[in-house]
This record gives sequence, structure tokens and C-alpha cells, in this order.
Amino acid sequence: MRRILFIIAISVAIISCDKKSKVEKAVEEIPVELKVERFDKLFFETAPKDFGQLKNQFPFFFPNGTPDSVWLDKMQNPQWRELYTEVQKKYSNFEPVKKDLNTLFKQLKFYFPETKTPKVITVISEMDYNNKVIYTDSLLIISLELYLGKDHKFYQFPNYLKQNFVQNQILPDVVTSFATQKIAPMTDQSLLSQMVYFGKQLYLKDLLLPAYSDADKIGYTPEQNKWCEDNEGYMWRYFLENEMLYSNDSKLGNRFINPAPFSKFYLEIDNESPGRVGTWIGWQMVRSYMKNNEVPLEKMLKMNAKELFEKSKYKPKKNDE
Repeated sequence: MRRILFIIAISVAIISCDKKSKVEKAVEEIPVELKVERFDKLFFETAPKDFGQLKNQFPFFFPNGTPDSVWLDKMQNPQWRELYTEVQKKYSNFEPVKKDLNTLFKQLKFYFPETKTPKVITVISEMDYNNKVIYTDSLLIISLELYLGKDHKFYQFPNYLKQNFVQNQILPDVVTSFATQKIAPMTDQSLLSQMVYFGKQLYLKDLLLPAYSDADKIGYTPEQNKWCEDNEGYMWRYFLENEMLYSNDSKLGNRFINPAPFSKFYLEIDNESPGRVGTWIGWQMVRSYMKNNEVPLEKMLKMNAKELFEKSKYKPKKNDE
């Protein structure tokens, strides 16, 4: 009997590996060739007399009504030039990132065949951490000043934000921006709707970034992700017992969804917890739904939160008392 079970287990493993290799092979064969334009270099290395040419080449970066003198002053500003120098130290060779982006867009085209290959433009912007990456149908704009490394001297931000100012977060940020085009908007502001919406974003990272760890997908440290795994049942019970899932209390987003140094249960565990634990729970809920239902990916992305939750059969691991 043991021999039969062993043979069955080996057979299942071989079939699984074969299936995986077929997906990987299909992804590898998708033709993608990204074009990268280093606007950050062009801007700071353009002579003032040639500024008009740069402006004509990239009109969308120079809004009407802003005098040319503003841009010419920026080109020569010592602080901006120092930031440019730091970006060049880190990204003088952009080929490794381009290679990773190329792989990502193969994955994107595998799951979303209609996806166009955008032009990639690197910039140095205003350190707007809410818009590190902007992805549209034809353009992918990456603000390199926000990927210099979490300990960079220029970052005057709290640690929970700085920990994601690293090169490894460029691809997850691209997926986050892409996801906004594919996931149906929230129909209400209940905690459940927010959990499922951001959980869908993270599920897309499961598919599109298969080599990434769960911690890197959500932007946690390994310890923060482990904390969520260890306390999943406790957190879920807390949400249920306090009747939070269908609550539209505007404070819940800041307590459990939005970036923060820690989540706010208003208990002793707060200082141990990472921010956004509601997002992490929503991710597990979406994973459970896709595991227990035969539904096309794009249909799931359009599904409302209540239906997804009810059909997910989500049941977190029980924590030790």
C-alpha cells in the first residue's frame, strides 16, 4: 500500500512539474522587447540651448503655462543635480531592471493577451511616494529617485515607507499600477470591500511575480509577514467579533488598510503588528476564492467583494490560545 501511495505521489509531482514547465515555456516564448528612454539623463544633460528639442520630444512632461525658466533653473539647481548624481550611481546601467521588466511583461501578456507593450520612461520627480510608478496603456513612468535604497541619506521618511524604496520594489509597484486598470472599483467603502480590492492586487502579484516572496509582494519584511501568518486567526476573529467587515467607518481604512507603521487594534499587539493587515487578510481571502472556484481571472477581478467573500470558503488557521 505504501508503495502504491508513493508511486501516486511521485506521479502527481511529475505532472505538476510538467504543467508548471509548460506555463513557464509559454511565457518565455511570448515576444516582448521594451524600449527604455532615460528622461532623467536627458533632462539633466541637455544644454540650455537645446532645451526646446527636449521639450518637443517629451511635451507631456512640460505643461503649458509653466515658463521655460522654471525648467532651466531646475537643470542647474545644485540639490537637483546632486539627486541626479545619486540616481546615476545606482542606475547608470538600467539593463538589469529592463530585463526584469521584460520578464514581467511576458507574464502580463500571458494572463492578459491584449496588453500593449508600453514605452518605459525613467524620471527624477518630486519624491511623491504615492506615485512611484505610473502605468498607462502606452507609457510606464518610473521615478528612480524613490528606489535608491531604504537607508539613503536623502530620505526623510518614516521607516515603514522607506523600507520599500528599494530596487526590488520596482516590479511590485508596476503591478500595483497595472492592477488599477483591471480591478473593478469598490462599490462602497466597507472594510470588506477595501480588503478584497487590495487582496486582488496582491493576487495578481502571485501570478505576475512568481519568483517574489510573499513579503516582497506586499512590501513587508519577512518578520512582518510571519507575524501575519502567526496571527491570522486572531485578526480574523477580531474583525468578526467587532462586526467590522461590513462597516463603513472611515477610520477603518487608516487602521487596517493604508500604509502605516503598525495596525490599530487598540491592543498590546499593535506595536508588534505591521500596517495594512486588513490588506493581507483580503489577500488570503482572494487566494481561497481562486482555490475553491473555477472562475476566469478577469471575472474574479470584476466580482464584488461580498460575493467573493461568501464563495471563498475562507477559513484562517486557528492560532494557539
